Amino acid sequence: MNSHTKKRIIVSVTSDLVSDNRVHKTCSTLTKLGFDVLLVGRKLPNSMALSPRNYATHRMKLLFRKGPLFYACFNFRLFFILMFSKFDVLLSNDLDTLPANFLASWLKRKPLVYDSHEFFTEVPELVNRPKVKRIWEWLEKRMVPKLKTAYTVCGSIAKIYTEKYDVPFSVVRNVPLAGGLENEVTVTRPHSEKIVLYQGAVNVGRGLEQAIRSMHWVENARLLIAGDGDIRQKLEKLVTDSGLENKVQFLGRLSITELFQLTPQADLGLSIEEDIGLNYRFALPNKLFDYIQARVPVLVTDLPEMAAIVKQYEIGEITPSLEPEKLAKKISEMLQNGGQRKIWEKNLEKAAKDLTWENEEKKLEEIFNPFK
Repeated sequence: MNSHTKKRIIVSVTSDLVSDNRVHKTCSTLTKLGFDVLLVGRKLPNSMALSPRNYATHRMKLLFRKGPLFYACFNFRLFFILMFSKFDVLLSNDLDTLPANFLASWLKRKPLVYDSHEFFTEVPELVNRPKVKRIWEWLEKRMVPKLKTAYTVCGSIAKIYTEKYDVPFSVVRNVPLAGGLENEVTVTRPHSEKIVLYQGAVNVGRGLEQAIRSMHWVENARLLIAGDGDIRQKLEKLVTDSGLENKVQFLGRLSITELFQLTPQADLGLSIEEDIGLNYRFALPNKLFDYIQARVPVLVTDLPEMAAIVKQYEIGEITPSLEPEKLAKKISEMLQNGGQRKIWEKNLEKAAKDLTWENEEKKLEEIFNPFK
């Protein structure tokens, strides 16, 4: 397809694009489908340089970094970018980018597609802030019922949105590309030391405090936390106060490439979200699929979507409790049970072949083909 005949799609997200793997994979797929893609996000003072992409990117520098002024400023700036840009389709990622997209789509009479990465109004940051939650719910109720094309990350959330707003939501799971990178990053550790890995946002409700405390009772292993977020400083203080500096290591936020290199080195991957709010109850995090693709056995909490994957493929364990001593016992058993690990490793090969973006992107193609 010649460049002048390509349909232009502007994709927007509130992240700084560095480690937003779902959005990157989506933009790459849309480019492969023949769209001219522009991805718009934001740039923070400490944002890393972007890895080379096969689509255009634009990152906005904003005066505010969080809270209502950030969301207002982001949507105001995004709205003006959209109004003064030529496009054929808009793709809004999550509720926090939808206001600008919704208005620009309506004014320019252009189609809008909505990708809800989570059950936004049920995230832990909103569950305990009823006034703020009501504002987002008010916005959602006024925009989502008018959408014609929408999709989300798992069947449970799709079912809720479809029933709530009478809008059909498709499902595009956040599974990784097949295979990783051959070169591995170096993690300093004794040869016999095991690696327990958590990768993802360092936020409330991820089971991280419990995982850190559990390391008191886990022998010959190190917990690596790859990510950043609101409670990182609090957790770092917990590690220091608990005398666990030699057993817990914070790697900070890593790029997509660095994560591809790190994950296969782990002996166990954690996805132990707490049951606080419907968003976490129905979570199907990309880290779970990243562990699977790296052939790393997983430990998850007994929440429906995650537990279903672990049961279906038999690739790890489900913990009924996040109480630190009980969690430690489960982690230790998983690290030490050589016979069971061989079974998990065999099953991970099958799961890794099934749960790939190459398979999942066919659903994305069905969604966007009508706009070509």
